[in-house]
Amino acid sequence: MTSADSAPASRLQDLSFVDNHGSTVSLADYAGKPVLIVNTASKCGFTPQYDGLQRLHEEFGPLGLVVLGFPCDQFAHQEPGSDSDIEEFCKMNHGVTFPLSTKVDVNGKHTHPVFQFVKERSGGLLGSMVKWNFTKFLVSPDGTTVRRYAPKTKPEAMADDIRALIPR
Repeated sequence: MTSADSAPASRLQDLSFVDNHGSTVSLADYAGKPVLIVNTASKCGFTPQYDGLQRLHEEFGPLGLVVLGFPCDQFAHQEPGSDSDIEEFCKMNHGVTFPLSTKVDVNGKHTHPVFQFVKERSGGLLGSMVKWNFTKFLVSPDGTTVRRYAPKTKPEAMADDIRALIPR
């Protein structure tokens, strides 16, 4: 929906992404729900965090949380596979059932609009840069407020913040 050449999105729900099966997913579908966005990689020291992300999806998904994985190969070529290879790896090794996008860039000239949005609204030690794989962004249900978590932050450490955003 919003491209790198158009006006910046004011809410996450103004954007979309392409899932790993080639379908466009409108983030408007997730209006009113907290969304956890993570840049992922299959050959990273943080890859075991897929297990924790899946647990968050299982625990909080029925309550409204949406977990979205965005595979990225910009860090030490740690996501070299195709979209189908990535999906198979995630399912076989980590039981992942939450949505995955096609591979995206999270930094640089071709940064995906979702990552432009979350970086602009979250700050961080590197400002507008994503430092490494498994940087996490928790977006409020209204789609405007973003909290950023470092790659080393384990998914379970975000549970209280997620709980606070679950619609009652």
